[in-house]
Amino acid sequence: MPRSIKIPYRNHSPYGWWIASYIERFEWKSEDRKNTKRRCLAYENTVLIKAPNREVAFKKAQGIQNDYSRKWSLYGDPPGRPGRWVFEGLTSLLAVHEEIEDGAEILWRVHSNRSVNAMLARVKNKAELETFID
Repeated sequence: MPRSIKIPYRNHSPYGWWIASYIERFEWKSEDRKNTKRRCLAYENTVLIKAPNREVAFKKAQGIQNDYSRKWSLYGDPPGRPGRWVFEGLTSLLAVHEEIEDGAEILWRVHSNRSVNAMLARVKNKAELETFID
């Protein structure tokens, strides 16, 4: 009989929210799909998932792939070349430990043993923030 494993606090979401990141890649139908060294356009998307536990969150995140990620459509300029978006899989699944509201911490990154200058170099002015790059 399998033993019950205690799940660490960091892997629980007290408010039922999870952050999932995944890779979605574009491929042309004419590409050699066996060649994994070929270049491609890809996005790493991050989404919020509502789920009561990590197993449900994982299944929901895996199910994100939309119908368009399986179907060949015509792309290009002008459109006419068959291509599709391919859901490759998850890169991260994290529990949110606070209620979702203004100022709630949902992501963090640890920077240990770094110089103050290295940390200051990471800070961007308003015009450098992604949402202001038009």
